[in-house]
Amino acid sequence: MAELYLMFEAADKGIAVDDFAQAIKDVLEGNQTAISHTEARDIVNKYFAELEEKMNAANIEAGKKFLEENKKREGVVTLPSGLQYEVITEGNVGHYAKATDQVQCHYEGTLIDGTLFDSSIKRGQPATFGVNQVIPGWVEALQLMPEGAKWKLYIPSDLAYGAQGAGEMIPPHSTLVFEVELQKIL
Repeated sequence: MAELYLMFEAADKGIAVDDFAQAIKDVLEGNQTAISHTEARDIVNKYFAELEEKMNAANIEAGKKFLEENKKREGVVTLPSGLQYEVITEGNVGHYAKATDQVQCHYEGTLIDGTLFDSSIKRGQPATFGVNQVIPGWVEALQLMPEGAKWKLYIPSDLAYGAQGAGEMIPPHSTLVFEVELQKIL
């Protein structure tokens, strides 16, 4: 039964199961294969490039859809850049960070599906960094937030990590959600 499933799964992905099985047999028996190593590598690379392209397109579309729906929610502000935020705690109005300032923040970052990828809260220690040393969505938000404020940020991928993504936890073209508390401007 499992073999039948795998055959259908492979066929669905455009893989000729009989040819694939013959190739494995030829390699194991030391026989000449139907295609060269270079041709096989090119086919595999093309397959993974197409798969990556589909995943990127899906991330872009999911992010657009999420932000489009999110901006309709009460309390969500959408800035011209596409950055969205909602105020959780007001903070000390009148005291704002500049791009050249250092700040101390507590934060939690998730993907739009709720997957947690980073949290200073879980580490038990706020993060300190330069305002202009973080992703563009944070740079913009930190200069609008008064000291002591807590905001929820909804950051389009082009204001986050874009086409590169970040490590294993943040795929390319990911829209990100952060809860940020600007504790101090240093």
